Amino acid sequence: MQPITELALERAQRGAFTREQAALWVGSHGARLDALLKRAVGTGEVWRVCRGLYCLSNRYTRGEVDALELAQRICGPSYVSLETALSRHGWIPEGVHAITSVAVGRSRTFDTPVGLFTFTRVPQRRFLAGVRRVSVEGGGVFFLASPLKALADLVYAQRRDWRSIEPVIESLRVEEESLAALTAAEFDEVVSAYKPGRTSRFLAGLRKELKR
Repeated sequence: MQPITELALERAQRGAFTREQAALWVGSHGARLDALLKRAVGTGEVWRVCRGLYCLSNRYTRGEVDALELAQRICGPSYVSLETALSRHGWIPEGVHAITSVAVGRSRTFDTPVGLFTFTRVPQRRFLAGVRRVSVEGGGVFFLASPLKALADLVYAQRRDWRSIEPVIESLRVEEESLAALTAAEFDEVVSAYKPGRTSRFLAGLRKELKR
């Protein structure tokens, strides 16, 4: 077992760690650290997720790395949204092949050993409106869009010209009962996030049809 792997097993929270953390463990920020990381990655004991971020492979974590928490560390500020959030809330039946998030910066995609992560830029007035902090076992956290916020982000990201319930049910196979459970308070919060445009028109149309 490589030295970095041993140290990560002892000290990395939930299997993930940064280059800076590894530097503190080995007492080096230079060539020695780079060599240790390169060897650990080369043996498959450690995965390089993106620049400066690593995690132990499934051989050691047994799948315990939380991909939604990891998304926050790959690119931030961001929150899990779109199809991944809708799936997490049980609103769509299909399995999601990528972890989809909304980010402040430019849209980006990271194809990693853990999975595919996409970050979409959605301009907003209130970035975290309709977003909740979720705790995971072991002390980790991530930010998750509410179902309504995830729908609104999806309409923007996919340039959907939706203004009613029908396309949401037909295209995404969302149950009508789930939409009927949305409250006026949820609409108030999410509507405040977006500037006038396609997304706000969708929210207004949906709200009118649901009489919220």
